[in-house]
Amino acid sequence: MYFCVNKYLMTRSEENYIKTIFHLGRKGTQEVATNAIAELMETKPSSVTDMIKRLSEKDLVNYKRYQGVSLTALGNKTALGIIRKHRLWEVFLVEKLDFSWDEVHEVAEQLEHIKSDKLIDSLDRLLAYPKFDPHGDPIPDKNGGFKERDRELLSEVPINTGGVCVGVKDSSATFLKFLDKNGIALGNQIKVMEIEEFDGSLNIEIDGRKMQISHVIASNLYIKANDGI
Repeated sequence: MYFCVNKYLMTRSEENYIKTIFHLGRKGTQEVATNAIAELMETKPSSVTDMIKRLSEKDLVNYKRYQGVSLTALGNKTALGIIRKHRLWEVFLVEKLDFSWDEVHEVAEQLEHIKSDKLIDSLDRLLAYPKFDPHGDPIPDKNGGFKERDRELLSEVPINTGGVCVGVKDSSATFLKFLDKNGIALGNQIKVMEIEEFDGSLNIEIDGRKMQISHVIASNLYIKANDGI
């Protein structure tokens, strides 16, 4: 079971904190400052400190004063379980209910707190065990294992090279709507034709179409290198 910890069922707030620490700590491996948690969760540092004490009592985090907080092995497993549910629900919403990829995050934020392992395992089976969510992020399996794609940011790709778009760094609704408006999606073949020296904007060819994108946009698109592009 992912969410029964030390005989106490985790609250939604506790789950959100665990997931936040996981992401800020680069998959739970690094210590995170309480101020960084407070900023991302839009709460007071004192509230974060109180929550960290509760999570520490449940053996979910390690906390060192003035150094930060990191996840324990149990905390890391718990975070992966929450993330698994979130990303599976995103796939379900897109594939089965015709949601667009900019609509699924907030709904999945609510669904990820459902406590039934049987339901999530059935959902995984129904979806044929997907490896990646609609934004290109890996989906952990029921044991917490997952495989990252070999990918790099488009902004770091040299001129006259490219690959296939496999993910987005920014999964906000506004960014995803921008991509939809400009016909940019996962699976597109993208080649960097020119990089403007003045502002770092890129002239690219995307599935045969030529267009210009800003450095900010290129810094939020992941591609997997392709031979022959």
